[in-house]
Amino acid sequence: MIKRLRLGSGLVLFAYVALHFLNHALGLVSLPAAEGGRDVFLFVWRGWIGSTALYGAFAIHIGLAFWSIFRRRTLRMHAWEWTQLLMGLVIPLLLIEHVVGTRLVHELFGTVDSYAYVTLALWVWSPDKGIVQSALLLIAWVHGCIGLHYWLRLRRWYLERAPWFLVAAVLVPVLGLLGFNQLGHAIEIMVSNQLLMRDTIAALRLPSAAQAAEMYRLIDGFRLGFLALIVLTLAARALRLLAERARGLVRITYPGGRTVAVPPGSTVLDASRFNGIPHASVCGGRGRCSTCRVRVGRGAEHLPPPAPDELRVLQRIGAPPQVRLACQIKPAKPIDVIPLLPPTATPREAFARPRHAQGSDKVIAVLFADLRSFTQFAEKRLPYDVVFVLNRYFNAMGMAIADAGGHLDKFIGDGVMALFGTEGEPENGARAALNAARNMALKLQELNETLKSELEAPLRIGIGIHAGHAIIGEMGYERATTLTAIGDTVNTASRLESMTKEVKAQLVVSEATAALGAIDLSAYARHDLAIRGRVETLAVRAIPDAAALPTLEPLKKDKTSATKEIAAAS
Repeated sequence: MIKRLRLGSGLVLFAYVALHFLNHALGLVSLPAAEGGRDVFLFVWRGWIGSTALYGAFAIHIGLAFWSIFRRRTLRMHAWEWTQLLMGLVIPLLLIEHVVGTRLVHELFGTVDSYAYVTLALWVWSPDKGIVQSALLLIAWVHGCIGLHYWLRLRRWYLERAPWFLVAAVLVPVLGLLGFNQLGHAIEIMVSNQLLMRDTIAALRLPSAAQAAEMYRLIDGFRLGFLALIVLTLAARALRLLAERARGLVRITYPGGRTVAVPPGSTVLDASRFNGIPHASVCGGRGRCSTCRVRVGRGAEHLPPPAPDELRVLQRIGAPPQVRLACQIKPAKPIDVIPLLPPTATPREAFARPRHAQGSDKVIAVLFADLRSFTQFAEKRLPYDVVFVLNRYFNAMGMAIADAGGHLDKFIGDGVMALFGTEGEPENGARAALNAARNMALKLQELNETLKSELEAPLRIGIGIHAGHAIIGEMGYERATTLTAIGDTVNTASRLESMTKEVKAQLVVSEATAALGAIDLSAYARHDLAIRGRVETLAVRAIPDAAALPTLEPLKKDKTSATKEIAAAS
C-alpha cells in the first residue's frame, strides 16, 4: 500500500510539474498564449478535484518521505537515493514562497496571479528569486525523473526506448525555461511603457505592504516548522534504533562465515548496508526489482511467509521456495543467507524469467557441433580472414538453431552447444534438435557456396545429439552468466559429436533421442558405441547428410510413454 501511495502521489506531482513547464514553453509563442495555457492549467488544478489531488498528493508524498527516513535502519544508500531524498527535502523549502505568492494571495486578497504578475515579480522586481524558482522547477523535475527512471527501468519496453525518454526529459525543462525567458523580455517591454505598466499593476490587485509582510512571516514560519520536522524525525529514528538494540540483536551469517548482528526488525538488506557488505539492490530496497534476492539456509523456518508484494516478485522471476528478497525479510532469529546476484547486478536481472532458470532437473535434448579441420584452415590464413569466416559460420549456425526453436548456449572455439526443450515438452525438444541439425547442414551448404572463392575446400561439420536428464539454470559470473546445462546428457552429446569422425557421418543421434521424439531413423545405420564415462554402450544412428532429414512437426499431445521411458533411463 505504501509503495502504491508513493508512486501514485509522485505521478500526480510529476504531471503537475510537466504541465507547468509546458505552460511556460508557450511563452515562446507570446504572453497571451501563455495566459491562455494558464487558463487550461488552472481549470485542471484549481478545481476541487484537481486541488484535492494535488495537495493530497503533496501531503502524502512528503509524509511518506519522513516515514521512509524514520523507518530506515541505516542511512547508507546509493548516490541516486541520496540525491532524490535531499532534493525532496529541499523542494518544500523553496516551494512555499511560490505557493504563498500565487495561490494563497489569490485566495486571501484577490490578487490576479497571472503570468504578467509572476514574471514581474520574478524577472523585474526580484530577479534573484526568479533564479531560485527556476532552480526549484529543475530540482522538482530531476527528482521526478529519477523516481520515474528507477521505477520504469525494471520494464523491458522502457529500456528499449530510454533514449527517447531522455530526450523528452531534457527538452521539456529547456523549452519551459526558454519560454519563461521570453516572457521576461516581453514584460521588460511592458515596463518601459509607464501607462501600460500602471494599468497592469492596477488590474493585478497586488497585496498591500502589510499583507505582504504577513505572508513573509507565514513563509518563515513554515520553513522553520519544516526544518524542525526533519530534526524531530531524525531524533525519533535514533531513539527507535536505541530501543530496538536494547531488545537484543539478531545474527545474520553471510558466505565465508562472516556474521553480523542487527536489531530485530532490520531487513537483511539493511544488515548488508549497515555493515558495508556489497549487496545488489537496483530499486533501492523497495521490493520491486528482486536483485537483492538471497538463498536462505539455516533459520528459514522461522521467517514468516512472503507478503503478497514479495510473493508477486518472486513468482515473476520463478524463484524456488528457499529464495527470498533481502529487502523484505526481517529475521527475528539467527539465519544464514547467500546473496544470489553480484553487487553490480543490472535491471535486466529483474526481468521475468522461466522457473527453470533458477535451477531444475529436466529432460532436454543437447546438440554439439564442431567444424572439421578448421585448425589447419586457420593456420594458413590471416587472423582477419579467420575471424571473418568464423563470424559468418556462427551467424549461420545461430540462425539455424533459433529457427528450430533452440537455445544457443555457447560457442566454444569453432564449436556450438545448443539446448532444446528447456521450455515445453521434452519430445518436441528432441524433434527441434533434429530440425536444427537439418537447418545447420543446409546453412553450411549456403555458406560454402557464398565463400567458395575464399575457401580451398568446403567447410565440414560434425553434429552430435543426445537427450536425457540434465540440470539446467543460469550459471556464470556477472555478465558472463547464461542459461546452460550440465550433467551426463551434456557430456554424452559432446562425445557423440566427436564420434562423427569414427562412423564417417555428419550427424550422430542417440536412439534415446529418436525414441523421445517419436522419430523414425530406422533407415540409417545403427551403431553401439562405447562412451567414455558410461558402463554400457549407447545405441546411435549415423546420418551421413543431415540436410536430407525431413522437417519434423511438433507433437500435439501430452507426454508420451517414450518420454517417461527416457526420463527413467537417463
